Amino acid sequence: QVQLVESGGGLEQAGGSLRLSCAASGRTFSRYAVGWFRQAPGKEREFVAAILWSGGSTFYSDSGKGRFTISRDDAKNTVYLQMNSLKPEDTAVYYCAARNYVGGGGGYYVHEYNYHYWGQGTQVTVSS
Repeated sequence: QVQLVESGGGLEQAGGSLRLSCAASGRTFSRYAVGWFRQAPGKEREFVAAILWSGGSTFYSDSGKGRFTISRDDAKNTVYLQMNSLKPEDTAVYYCAARNYVGGGGGYYVHEYNYHYWGQGTQVTVSS
């Protein structure tokens, strides 16, 4: 069992930056792929970024590519999402999710139904 706790959300102006953290329990966290998803009001939850345990391969949505960076510190059982050049359309609840790494590439880990564990979410609000 893995428990995930997100933090770092808040209110930021457009063009600013935020760093989200996803802290996980479990001694084998390094073997888990971790993804970030977000859900804006009235919209479906969507993929943002993912990082695999195997050397830290990363994948991004088109909206996050070039602005967001996902990273992990397995010694701290934590995955980060650095978000730069924030836009009002980035406003959403951000969730981290995890599952044991089963191989495959980004095409597998962009789907929320492939994840077993979810955090409670952290609100990000970007003002214009």
